[in-house]
Amino acid sequence: MKPTVFARVAATMAALALPASFIPMTAFAQTTTPMSAPMSAPMAAPAATTPVMSKAAAAKVEQHINTLHDQLKITAAEEPAWKQFAQVMRDNAAQMDAAFHSRSDISRMTAPENMQSYATLAQAHADGVKNLAAAFSALYATFPEAQQKIADKLFQDHMAKAGKMKH
Repeated sequence: MKPTVFARVAATMAALALPASFIPMTAFAQTTTPMSAPMSAPMAAPAATTPVMSKAAAAKVEQHINTLHDQLKITAAEEPAWKQFAQVMRDNAAQMDAAFHSRSDISRMTAPENMQSYATLAQAHADGVKNLAAAFSALYATFPEAQQKIADKLFQDHMAKAGKMKH
C-alpha cells in the first residue's frame, strides 16, 4: 500500500472516531518500545499481548493525550476516569499501529489475503472506537455541565473539521 493510501485510510478512520484519536502513521519501523504498564484498575482486562509501537508513534499518542487533557480541563477529581480513557487511547493506538504494520507489504498478499487483512484492520478500528466511546462516556459522566459543554463543542468542532477533509 502506498503511503498516500495509508494517509487516506487514517484520515477516514480518524474522522469516524473521537476528536483527534490516533491512527499512528508516524512510523512503521521495526524498532519498538513497550507501552506503559497497564493501569491498576482498567475498565476492561488488558490484552495478554499488547502490541508495541514505535517511539515516534507512542510520543504522538502521549502528546495528544496531554493536549486533550488540557482542552477538557481535567480536574484532580476526574483524573481516575481520565487515566482509564487515556489507557484505552494508548491501547487503541498500539492495536492500530500493529494492524497497519501488518499491511505494510501488501504486494506479497493475494487478493483474498489483502481483503482479510483490511477486514482485520477495520474490525480493530471498530472495536477500538467502541472501547473509546465507553471509556469517554464514563469520563464525561464525571464532568459538571459547563465542562460537558466544553467537550461537546470540542467534539463538534472536530467532526465539522473532519467533514471538510478531502478524500
